[in-house]
Amino acid sequence: MSEFEVDLKSILSRAGGYAPEAYRFISDGLAHTVSSVHGEAAVRQAEHVDDDSLHVSGQQLCLGLRDYALQRYGLLARTVLRKWNINHTEDFGRIVFALVESGLMRKTEDDHLEDFQGVYDFDEEFVEPAPTTDEAFTPTRRAIG
Repeated sequence: MSEFEVDLKSILSRAGGYAPEAYRFISDGLAHTVSSVHGEAAVRQAEHVDDDSLHVSGQQLCLGLRDYALQRYGLLARTVLRKWNINHTEDFGRIVFALVESGLMRKTEDDHLEDFQGVYDFDEEFVEPAPTTDEAFTPTRRAIG
């Protein structure tokens, strides 16, 4: 096990006892959200620029993480997140801010942990496919019978 993995476990543990897989989910979900909000072309163009032009708010990130979870895990999204001890949008914020404090992510002066509070209710959003903010992903329903 690498030193980075041990530190990551420690960071997530201090943040609230989250599983190490939560970091990968947040990281991948952030990339998904940035691409959804700013477009893939903007992401490619700003790839080597170190500024805040691709910033997303806490609320935007929560919505993007919801979409990403549904894309990746479908109706099992709630179960997967629960396994990692992620039960509220506030948990996303705790993980993000723990990663910011450790230097693995950045924030602006306008970003606050409160931005992640009560963005949506997991039990409502993950019961069945929710409307997404990503037009490329549209859940379909099939009639039975």
